[in-house]
Amino acid sequence: MFTRLREDIATIRQRDPAARSAWEVLTCYPGFHAIVLHRFAHACWLARRRWLARFISQVARFMTGIEIHPGATIGRRVFIDHGMGVVVGETAEVGDDCTIYQGVTLGGTLLTRGAKRHPTLERGVIVGAGAKVLGGFTIGENAKIGSNAVVVKPVPAGGTAVGNPARVISPADPKRSPEHAAFCAYGITPNAEDPVSLALHGLIDHAAGEKQRVDEIVAALERLGARLEALHGLDAAAVDLQRLSAAIQGVATTHAEAVEREHRALTGE
Repeated sequence: MFTRLREDIATIRQRDPAARSAWEVLTCYPGFHAIVLHRFAHACWLARRRWLARFISQVARFMTGIEIHPGATIGRRVFIDHGMGVVVGETAEVGDDCTIYQGVTLGGTLLTRGAKRHPTLERGVIVGAGAKVLGGFTIGENAKIGSNAVVVKPVPAGGTAVGNPARVISPADPKRSPEHAAFCAYGITPNAEDPVSLALHGLIDHAAGEKQRVDEIVAALERLGARLEALHGLDAAAVDLQRLSAAIQGVATTHAEAVEREHRALTGE
């Protein structure tokens, strides 16, 4: 038991820079108190002393603001940071080295008694503040749940889930870089790229490019229309010149015929 206590205190001091001493953790951290009391409640639950188990969990809830059902399974070195409003259901399983922040709910969606209704968090999972993980599925090892996410389906190992309903923005990667392997407070992955955001930016860029192409086409059509009008004007001028030439030729022919008739009259031909 004392080994587990030392592990818990060392874990809290490692993950929370505000923890200045082991004594401060031992006396002032509600997440630590909730985990310790849950171990007693869980032991009573396994010994089928169900009322006593529930009573201990209620005392822990009153003292810490953290409600952990005595039937839930909590691993080693689990850190509940701040903790107010955390709810962990009866069939939930929290693996070793997990971190849970305030306002998190590990809830169930089924009403079948004895069924697996609550989620399973594998080793190293980080659940951000206000997140809701609802259902009897598994969150993979070293996965991260962003703050206020609502997770209703499994998350692969190494993935990061954000949004409502949650979507995975980082695929599972067995060979994780040191940056991703480091502890990420509140489940925030540095420089994580959201595929939905990338797709939206791509659509915006594509629309801007299409608008530019349409503007170029309109400008080209306007230039082509000006050329057609110019050519049409030249054709009209050409038609007018032809008419003028025909008229001049007609006048000349008429004048020549009149002169020839007068010449014949004078010469008596």
